[in-house]
Amino acid sequence: MRHSANFIACLIFTTLITPTWSDEPGNSSKESPATSGQDEETRTTPPLTPEAEQAVVELRASHPADSEPLAMLDAILNGSRLGPGEGWFKHAVSRSHYTWDVVSRKYDADTDGAISAEEFGGSETDFARLDRNGNKSLAEDDLDLSGNSLYPSPGFMLFFMADADANGKVTPEEFSSLFSRFDTDGRGYLALDDLRDELLPPDPGQRHRRPDAPSRSTLILGLQRQEIGSLQPGPALEELAPDFTLHTVDDREVTLSKEVGEKPIVLIFGNFTCGPFRSQSGNIEKLYQRYKDRAKFFLVYVREAHPADGWWMTSNQRVGIDLTQPTTNAERRAVAATCRSHLGLDDSDLPFLVDTVDDKVGAAYSGMPNRLYLINTEGRVMFKSGRGPFGFKPREMEQVLIMLLLELQPPTSP
Repeated sequence: MRHSANFIACLIFTTLITPTWSDEPGNSSKESPATSGQDEETRTTPPLTPEAEQAVVELRASHPADSEPLAMLDAILNGSRLGPGEGWFKHAVSRSHYTWDVVSRKYDADTDGAISAEEFGGSETDFARLDRNGNKSLAEDDLDLSGNSLYPSPGFMLFFMADADANGKVTPEEFSSLFSRFDTDGRGYLALDDLRDELLPPDPGQRHRRPDAPSRSTLILGLQRQEIGSLQPGPALEELAPDFTLHTVDDREVTLSKEVGEKPIVLIFGNFTCGPFRSQSGNIEKLYQRYKDRAKFFLVYVREAHPADGWWMTSNQRVGIDLTQPTTNAERRAVAATCRSHLGLDDSDLPFLVDTVDDKVGAAYSGMPNRLYLINTEGRVMFKSGRGPFGFKPREMEQVLIMLLLELQPPTSP
């Protein structure tokens, strides 16, 4: 079929980004199906389950009216599709010590609104990572990564169509397979219009009926269980990072306060059933390999976002990821080990810490379902990403890391 790949792109887009509401019972929800005699609003918004109603009461009783959890609760109750800028995503955006105002005041010596390589003073490699448009000069737009990390650009769609095993890395074999799918007439090459047609972005206004579309009850219970995200906001910018002691998948003990001081620390929070986290695996590994000699990295494995007994996803099931929420530390450690293997990180020395099932660290850092932090050599938060999945952007964190490393460089001799 000519547009089979484009159909796959639409399916990927709606699965990862637009969680449409279900008007059918299912996906761990026991909401009653609507009857044909009900009006449209009632038919498409069935009543909450008793369990979800109780969760609403408990959430309102335990959180201030202006808190992030209640912003998300209200959005769910009002029928939000939980897109970027809705619910707590509107408030929990990235925070960086190194804003453009700070950076330009420090490095733009001639105050012309741009920073040359000479003014920057760091390595050519670091400068090139910041110079996103390649014009040999840093300007405000080079550091602006404020957009939604799941925006369905052609590159985004191409990646997800090619990444058949959903491990965040596209191999030559996967790319070759995608070429074969695009080459529908078997001519052995692709024309410009072929790619244009296949990579047309889906209409974000379309509502696709999906078997994994979450009901309001499913989302409310997921919110209460902290599967959608932590009920705490996490440490603020410039605050001391909360201390913790966790064990790696290989049972090595790591205490954060004992790691602070020598180098900056990068904390990466994520879990196996979060598709957007898996999709960033290649970026995370490249980031680690690029800076591991100058910074310390710790991946903190947290509560599952889409377990089979919660808001499950067909995109996970298609690649054999179908597991219930771990209830013991041993179960979570086993799932974390499986995740590490699936992401191809078995041979990497990136420390894979596992949060305990009481979610103490994930909650303290607001790390569910995925999030990024950068901590300086004094133990203070220099960067805090927005809430995942939309705010999970390794490239954004990398920019701040480069600036922090530049400040830590010993002064050059006159």
